[in-house]
Amino acid sequence: MRAKILILSLRFLSVFVLASALASGLPGLPGTAHAARIKDIAAFGGVRDNQLIGYGLVVGLQGTGDKKDSAFTMRSMVTMLEKMGVSVDQRQMKPKNVAAVMVTARMPVSAKPGSRVDITVSSLGDSTSLLGGVLLQTPLKGVDGKIYALAQGSLTIGGFSVTGDQATAMKNISTVGQIPNGATIERGIPFDFNSMDKLLLYMNAPDFSTTQQVASRLNTVLGGTFARAVDISTIEVQIPGDFVGNLVPLMASIENLEITPDMPAKVVVDEKTGTIVLGRDVRISRVAVAHGNLEVMVQENLQVSQPGAFSNGTTAITPSTQIAGQEEARKLNILEGATLQELVDGLNAVGASPRDVISILRTIKAAGALHASLEVI
Repeated sequence: MRAKILILSLRFLSVFVLASALASGLPGLPGTAHAARIKDIAAFGGVRDNQLIGYGLVVGLQGTGDKKDSAFTMRSMVTMLEKMGVSVDQRQMKPKNVAAVMVTARMPVSAKPGSRVDITVSSLGDSTSLLGGVLLQTPLKGVDGKIYALAQGSLTIGGFSVTGDQATAMKNISTVGQIPNGATIERGIPFDFNSMDKLLLYMNAPDFSTTQQVASRLNTVLGGTFARAVDISTIEVQIPGDFVGNLVPLMASIENLEITPDMPAKVVVDEKTGTIVLGRDVRISRVAVAHGNLEVMVQENLQVSQPGAFSNGTTAITPSTQIAGQEEARKLNILEGATLQELVDGLNAVGASPRDVISILRTIKAAGALHASLEVI
């Protein structure tokens, strides 16, 4: 009996030591600058949300519902009332207080029958506002066509819309609303988390260096060859024997390990807003840049020629055109970016606006001096 107790005590101690090592890391592995937790850069396989969708009716609107031309709203109302034993004539219905909507929700894989989730309600017809509406009972289905939840409740709208004869006032979007905890789960998704024989980690941003770094970090902390990089964004982790059938402590410890992500150098440009984002590893070779704008102004003036009194002349319009050109005198500037700060300082020294910087970066990229990928969105 003492031997069995000793064995159990040692086994419990080994699990406790391994969990502590996972939570705090091994000695000699201090946290580095710009470190990120694994939970922030990767997702665990099998731990995901499932999308649910349904079609329903929102009632109780103050004349802001669908118009009479919305045939699907009319048919939905007739079908619903007939199921309740009410016989109606579709031609006499006026659905101005009713709106057809689509209901969406995200169901966690661990959701069990009886738990509740938030839902989003979006107008499907020509309703102008869902303010003050109540969603009638709506079944929510998964991709397999099965009903997983039932939704119902009063909508919360983050805006309003008021229309008059000559003016309209609007704040945010009033045709989309939410119902916190508005759906009740009726069917769970079969998933036994603790029965998995291995873990899969999917990196949010595929990169060989970062993926291999995560695998090496896991092997160091777990004290063995448990993790291996399958491809550029997938890591396979074998379950240590002490955590078989009890994966939650292992997952909680793994997701808090810190590493330093290594991403490729990239420059992202949004021409619509003039936004420029430069990655930390962007470099520029020594180049000379001169950037100037040519401004041409064309102005049309219309002058009226009025004849003298008691003359036989007529009034005439004589157009006059003025053209002027002005070109900015910009000198050559030497740019060389060994670091991101030097690159930013060099671009600022040119005196360029954000949209000018976009043109400069494109030109430098074409010259082969920008050592980063340039992505325009």
